Amino acid sequence: MKKTVLSLLSILCLWGATAQQAQNEWENPEIIDRNKEEGRSAFVLYESTQKAKTREATASQLYKSLNGTWKFDIVKTPAERPTDFYEVDLDDSAWSNIQVPSNWETEGFDIPIYTNVSYPFPKNPPFIDDAYNPVGSYRTTFSVPENWEDKEVLLSFGSISGYARIFVNGEEVGMTKASKTPAEFNITEFLEEGKNLLAVQVFRWHDGSYLEDQDFWRLSGIERDVFLQAMPKTTIWDYKVVSDLTSDYKSGKFSAEVDLRTFEKSKIKKARVEVALFDAEDNLVFAEKKEVPKDRGTLSFEKSLPNIQLWSGETPTLYTYTLAIEDKKGNPLAATSGRTGFRKVELKNAQLLVNGKAVTVHGVNLHEHHPDKGHVPDLEITRKDFELMARNNINAVRMSHYPHGQQVYDLADEFGFYIVDEANIETHAMGAEWQGNFDKSKHPAYSEEWAAAHLDRIKRMYEMDKNHISIILWSMGNECGNGPVFYDAYDWLKETDPTRLVTFEQAGQNRNTDVVAPMYPGIKHMKEYAARTDVTRPFIMCEYSHAMGNSSGNFREYWDIIDSSPHMQGGFIWDWVDQGLRAETEDGREFWAYGGDLGGEDLQNDENFNANGLITADREAHPSLAEVKKVYQNIDFTLAGSNLRVENKYNYTNLEAFDFKWELLENGNVVKTGTFDAAVAPNSYKLINLNLPQTADAEYLLNVYATTKAATALVPAGFELAKEQFKLGETDYFAEETISSTETPLSFKKDGDQLRFTASEVSGVFDLKKGKLSKYQLADGSAVIAQFPQPYFWRAPTDNDFGNGMPGRLKAWKDATANAVVTKSQVGVQTKEGLPVLVTYQLPEIDAVYTVEYFIENSGDIKVTASIKINDEKTPEIPRFGMRMVLNEDYDQLQYYGRGPWENYSDRKESAFLGVYQDDVKNQFTWTYIRPQESGYHTDTRWLSLSDGNGNGLKVTGAQPLGFSALHISTEDLDPGATKDQKHPTDLTVEDEVYLHIDLKQRGLGGLNSWGQYPFEQYRLEDQEYTYSYTLSLLNN
Repeated sequence: MKKTVLSLLSILCLWGATAQQAQNEWENPEIIDRNKEEGRSAFVLYESTQKAKTREATASQLYKSLNGTWKFDIVKTPAERPTDFYEVDLDDSAWSNIQVPSNWETEGFDIPIYTNVSYPFPKNPPFIDDAYNPVGSYRTTFSVPENWEDKEVLLSFGSISGYARIFVNGEEVGMTKASKTPAEFNITEFLEEGKNLLAVQVFRWHDGSYLEDQDFWRLSGIERDVFLQAMPKTTIWDYKVVSDLTSDYKSGKFSAEVDLRTFEKSKIKKARVEVALFDAEDNLVFAEKKEVPKDRGTLSFEKSLPNIQLWSGETPTLYTYTLAIEDKKGNPLAATSGRTGFRKVELKNAQLLVNGKAVTVHGVNLHEHHPDKGHVPDLEITRKDFELMARNNINAVRMSHYPHGQQVYDLADEFGFYIVDEANIETHAMGAEWQGNFDKSKHPAYSEEWAAAHLDRIKRMYEMDKNHISIILWSMGNECGNGPVFYDAYDWLKETDPTRLVTFEQAGQNRNTDVVAPMYPGIKHMKEYAARTDVTRPFIMCEYSHAMGNSSGNFREYWDIIDSSPHMQGGFIWDWVDQGLRAETEDGREFWAYGGDLGGEDLQNDENFNANGLITADREAHPSLAEVKKVYQNIDFTLAGSNLRVENKYNYTNLEAFDFKWELLENGNVVKTGTFDAAVAPNSYKLINLNLPQTADAEYLLNVYATTKAATALVPAGFELAKEQFKLGETDYFAEETISSTETPLSFKKDGDQLRFTASEVSGVFDLKKGKLSKYQLADGSAVIAQFPQPYFWRAPTDNDFGNGMPGRLKAWKDATANAVVTKSQVGVQTKEGLPVLVTYQLPEIDAVYTVEYFIENSGDIKVTASIKINDEKTPEIPRFGMRMVLNEDYDQLQYYGRGPWENYSDRKESAFLGVYQDDVKNQFTWTYIRPQESGYHTDTRWLSLSDGNGNGLKVTGAQPLGFSALHISTEDLDPGATKDQKHPTDLTVEDEVYLHIDLKQRGLGGLNSWGQYPFEQYRLEDQEYTYSYTLSLLNN
């Protein structure tokens, strides 16, 4: 029996050992990396301080870029991968070429996959299904400069997306899994004289992929710069610069900790390190030199600096520091340089303070996205992002959801943006706090097995970016649970870096966050937090105002709450840029690809849910950005009696930096202009008397504008950054209804179902059977209208509409539009003003009385009045209440008195001022949306006209404010049906005719989220009765 037990034990031990050996390294979360250097600050060493101050890596003789064309091979599964990819004598001539850095999917290899929550592979942590897990193998050669023979050489990858094994000259150097932070390896011992072979093999997915479940394209490969860094045998290895302030925010407290490392065979003795600091004019303000101690370790430098210039988002004053190491004879060995700013970040009185002043966060979330290169950082496009942000009053960026390339932080330091830096952790598909129940026993955030991998990512983020002054908040991840590891990480960050705060949405109001940072909070919750007097932390939304497609409604409502309480400090819009990838149709027309495109139709995808930006992938603004700019502006204008109250909400900028002008509009046209001065100090206000002229019997509007006097790095001189519009006087534009008068009454004749009429220079026919006009023209016979007004209750669903189920929930109104039945047409009694015709409809599936009255005036104008009375209280909301007609192709010159010039909706119209505008109909459609949907709308319209080049056409005048759109594209073409159906703008048919919608109104856009939230109640059509009128007039020049 004993022998049997021993045999069984031996078998079990053997099985356990075999199982352990069989576990793949790329499916073992406890193996994070191998031979990879610990995280450290991102910097380049130069041979001198002069070269270092250029901050151009290519100027350094100690730096060698390995970017360029590499050899590349890719297979679908790990089993097919070449296991000899690193062999020196391998013939790779048949391999493809690939640019490095790049994502291999954007280079034409494999399939780019977009998924939001679900993993792009079957969920079974830590394992990856091997039926589809592509493996890319890279090879390149390089030589090392001869003057590096006495140097230590590091190989640095800015980011590799995937599980990567790195080989040099056939020998394994190391392994890395975490993307978005550098993977550095000491390759000195592997180098040979002359040509060296570098080989890298990357698995698309691995255990670490469970921690990288961000809402973005799932792309792979060597995606950031690859370079060699030479170092002297005793060198500056890392450093931490802190530029703090005294408690009165007037003097600087500069410190630098320089970590030194000595490698084997170092002959450098009695080396010295010098730290120097220069102001913005390159004047030396501090310098100190210290000898490197025998035990190497860390050297500390400190200096108090009186009367320092502060860094802030408005005043991004930078100082330049240099760190240099020299030998005992004073010969330079290596140097580096960076920029810092003096600022203090604090949490006081439940507010986030920078330099003692509360920061209002006008923020956006930013994914690292290039329209052609995917996730490869691009300096030009990053500068464009910051330029657009500055010109639209955006002052803060959350790095969603991982550390970005260094250039974004460099530019944020320079241009003055407040940054939330976020660790590369998201495990959304495993469950997230505040989003329902999930199994914590399987969730990585609650597992000791995964704890080290979490901490590694958080620490590497901190180490890489710790010297960037623009970073004021650390974030430990996104939608990743709040297990014990995040409490440990919070404590580590607070102890390691007391100069910044930590924000973590998943913590809610638990102890491991300094900021209450919810995503997409409800308005009720916001009001409750705003009203509380017992809170100790500010409320700064990590994500809000989901800007998917035609969205960003109710944006002002957010800010009415934020402005009501000092501890409500703003948030970060989701998000900045659409993640479209440039693609072409078979016939060469360009479009933006989203999930399910580019070969991914049969793979897990979330369609266009990655297109939530305020701008397109190539950085063209969506109309919603104008609304954000208006609400985010830092100058408030209000009318206080006869005075204009100008409030300066900047913290540092006096309004003497702006030019101010005003315009007086009479019935939409500018009739008088003027300028005024407003030298208002920060966080104060001033009353300005504009001495406006008296208003008469017309609608008067006052526009005021603030434009920059001088150019800055991102904003040109004369650029508008704030504006407001006011209504003056008590005149109601619609108070007096006028009927065109003529002494001659119209004549009419009823001929069966045809009612023929002549009035002034107009003739027409009303088809009583069909209940609509069939002819309406001038005496010369020219026909303006191709299809006469018909009831229209539907709109092409927006992305938010799809999210809240509108296409199915409100479908009865789509059917009512298509299948309305005329039950009676009644010609009324002619009056001295004209002749009424009343048409009654039956709407299928809708229990309502719907009528349209046509009042044919003696002038030939026709007043149309549509009315509905809904009998069943359970009848769903009406998407739009209006009518549509189609005009012939010649009548495409649009003029209107309403809100413009860009599209606007009932819950997104503050930035679109009332006025008289002109445009060509071809410009009215919004082509920037990645998926076709409702667009091109204008609210609060008094009148509009469509004419040909000679001034002939049609005018529509509202008896009350109208909503309208005039497009060369029909609603039917924009509407994909019950599902989105993978549509793109290239699928649309641009017609010659003009589709003219004339509405009382349509439902708002919404914007709280795109997965269920309706537009706010005040922007929905849920009343039981609606009526509106408009008058058609033919124009004859």
